[in-house]
Amino acid sequence: MCGICGYFEDPRGRKTDRADVLLMADQITHRGPDGGGEWIDPRAGIALGHRRLAIVDLSEAGHQPMVSASGNLVLSYNGEIYNHLDLRVRLADSGLAPEWRGHSDTETLVACFEAWGIVKTLDAAIGMFAIALWDRGASELTLARDRLGEKPLYYGWQGDAFLFGSELSALKAHPSFDGEIDRNSISLLLRHNNVPAPFSIYKDIFKLEPGRFFTIRLGTGPPEVGVDQAYWKLNDVVENGERSPFTGSAEESVDLLEDRLATSIAGQMMSDVPLGAFLSGGIDSSAVVALMQAQSSTPIHTFTIGSDQANYDEADHAKAVARHLGTDHTELYVTSDLALEVVPKLASTYSEPFADSSQIPTFLVSHLASQSVTVALSGDGGDELFGGYNRYLSAQKTWSRMRKLPAPVRAAAVSALRGLSPSSWDRLVEGLGPFLPPSLRIATPGDKAHKLAGVMQSPDGPSYYRHLTSHWLNPEEVVIGADEPATKVTDSTAWPTTGSLETWMMAMDSQTYLPDDILAKVDRAAMANGLETRVPMLDHRVVEFAWQLPLEIKIRDGVGKWPLREVLFRHVPRELIERPKMGFGVPLDNWLRGPLRDWAEALLDSDRLIEEGYFRPAPIRAMWADHLSGKRNWQHHLWTILMFQAWLEHENALR
Repeated sequence: MCGICGYFEDPRGRKTDRADVLLMADQITHRGPDGGGEWIDPRAGIALGHRRLAIVDLSEAGHQPMVSASGNLVLSYNGEIYNHLDLRVRLADSGLAPEWRGHSDTETLVACFEAWGIVKTLDAAIGMFAIALWDRGASELTLARDRLGEKPLYYGWQGDAFLFGSELSALKAHPSFDGEIDRNSISLLLRHNNVPAPFSIYKDIFKLEPGRFFTIRLGTGPPEVGVDQAYWKLNDVVENGERSPFTGSAEESVDLLEDRLATSIAGQMMSDVPLGAFLSGGIDSSAVVALMQAQSSTPIHTFTIGSDQANYDEADHAKAVARHLGTDHTELYVTSDLALEVVPKLASTYSEPFADSSQIPTFLVSHLASQSVTVALSGDGGDELFGGYNRYLSAQKTWSRMRKLPAPVRAAAVSALRGLSPSSWDRLVEGLGPFLPPSLRIATPGDKAHKLAGVMQSPDGPSYYRHLTSHWLNPEEVVIGADEPATKVTDSTAWPTTGSLETWMMAMDSQTYLPDDILAKVDRAAMANGLETRVPMLDHRVVEFAWQLPLEIKIRDGVGKWPLREVLFRHVPRELIERPKMGFGVPLDNWLRGPLRDWAEALLDSDRLIEEGYFRPAPIRAMWADHLSGKRNWQHHLWTILMFQAWLEHENALR
């Protein structure tokens, strides 16, 4: 795991300067604390920078940027290629292997690019990556990103310079960076809690989307940018899976899933440094840890964050799983004071505004793990692939019935749901808890009841999904001068063709919420602590198999992730796992009324909002007053505004 950066500009203009790329790399030292390097060619106008977190081949033979054996290609790369030893065998068998200098996957990757070219190499690679490859002979720069979007890659023109890097902080260090905030992106932030790819918070700066690459070519005139191309498309995987589904028995699907997951995990345990895993005690992380421990002769290091808030604490469940599996388990019970110490760090950690409040415990568990290991595996991806989120179950149960109801009946149901405040719903469900079936013992029932009231008015399935996954429903009413751009969620030409709303929602989450929220959250939190994270569920072979499984195998008897559960229950007793899904959260609503109140009040001050000119103060102040009074819990809406405000304050302080 590392950080990459660089720039490309017409050499007939401003002189390429080594100091510029070194300064860019310095901004992402946290991504690679073990060393750095740069490579420039002033005649071509190209500069590549790199920061290294040494994982495989700790010697200088793994140093980057790396020049190929012929001297024609130069690679700066962030990630891991888990099948790189197999790729070396393929190169040798075809007589295309160079004389190896070390055993790093970087050397393997640049050799494959030289032997096979861009597309064949990307197609052959199993792993996570963000790649910048300079072809000296063709005067071409290629940028590429892994299939599911585990590793970030920003890019864009600023004046005559084309800048790129793992984080925005690297781009901002270049003298040509202008950094005009994009108001349209602020509207996306309010809707999604993040700025989804291909957009960024700045105008003319973009994120390369997962599974894509493009090339910039220097000719006799200004550099020419090629159209980005897909070497792997999730929509194709989804549609192919529906056309050619798995036809074996449910039990056979469990056997095959365990085999594929075990293979993925074996590859991702490749490391020359200490390795462990996050363990929440839930289905996904427990399955990953169980299969890791099954392949290890020594106890796997596992890490859990506990909470002093009972409603948010799963540490006891994780401890029970760890004890059963025999892992070397470390846990940290976090007080509110300790968690709140993270809040001032968020603006710099996430590079651009990011407002999923579980970023706080994610940062803390990353910090905990980094004290003992350099690599940690996580269970992310299981919900999207195997139907774990409640919204898939509600689509199956609620939407199918709801859409058949006459409008007056829907209106009456909406009125009933909104008849109680969210806090009243919470108290009611808590009191009925012992008498409710597990499927109804959900976290924050009040917020979900009011959300359901809103989605009941949706005219169709995609609108239902958009309402479920939106925070601010009308961000243009809050953001001054914004025109919310189309995204995958609103552009029907980007949608997969599926046989059910549930499957469509899972596919949409896999290419929006998963890379833009979940994977971004984990990458930035881990990298801020010098920790590499790996996600074995997102091995594309596992992903492709998952999309072959029929929906009735994934969701059975109203319970999601059936095949993944069955894999886990071969290693961990069912009674240690089966309980209501809690999630990875913090008591943000109470913090905003208590210890964070003064901080929030300063950021939401009306005069400040007017002076900055991004938000209309009235709706924000009204929401803040409602929240403070306890009338409504607006924690998520307010947190999005606060994270932008905190980021803006941080940016202004750097100027």
